[in-house]
Amino acid sequence: MKRATAEILREYGPFPGVKTVAGVTFDGEKVWFASGDKLHALDPGSGATLRSIDVAADAGTAFDGKHLYQIAEERIQKIDPQTGDVIATIPAPGNGGDSGLTWAEGSLWVGEYRARKIHQIDPETGTVIRTIESKRVVTGVTWVDGELWHGTWEGDESDLRRIDPDTGEVLQTLDMPAGMGVSGLESDGGGCFFCGGGNSGKVRAVRRPGYAPTAANK
Repeated sequence: MKRATAEILREYGPFPGVKTVAGVTFDGEKVWFASGDKLHALDPGSGATLRSIDVAADAGTAFDGKHLYQIAEERIQKIDPQTGDVIATIPAPGNGGDSGLTWAEGSLWVGEYRARKIHQIDPETGTVIRTIESKRVVTGVTWVDGELWHGTWEGDESDLRRIDPDTGEVLQTLDMPAGMGVSGLESDGGGCFFCGGGNSGKVRAVRRPGYAPTAANK
């Protein structure tokens, strides 16, 4: 297993009125992050927050190319980012113990925190297609270039880890610096991971190993 210390490229926030950052996602231009009762759109170049949507948003966030998905307790809401309307709702597989959320290959992938699992689910029905076991609690989840990464956060220790999607074996670990937890996780599709910082109220950009940073330093 490869192990290294995470390289923090940039910190965003804290943001006015935001006490905690949960899920994060990236729509190709903006980083969206969940803060409990709102989704906020962040410009990763300027660091400015552009707008907010009033919606229950206490865990993972995802984007499928058109719609946002947001965990709210025991359900997952499908949201029109233009209007902020919730247009559909499906059950979350962890029945309220859900954490990270990402979109890949036509499916939603949902972290179940204490169960140390990642579920692939049908985005229309919420039906579980398959389940991947992890070795530690799962916070944020993301796929990039066929690689499955998730965040962990136990006590004062937090890291990003790449796991084998078939076996759950840990292939690579990036240890976060002391005091920096990972609540949400999303790749920008290139050289940068965006990480929710929990009660710090911050979003952090972390370099993806072996790649030049992209969206965080445009």
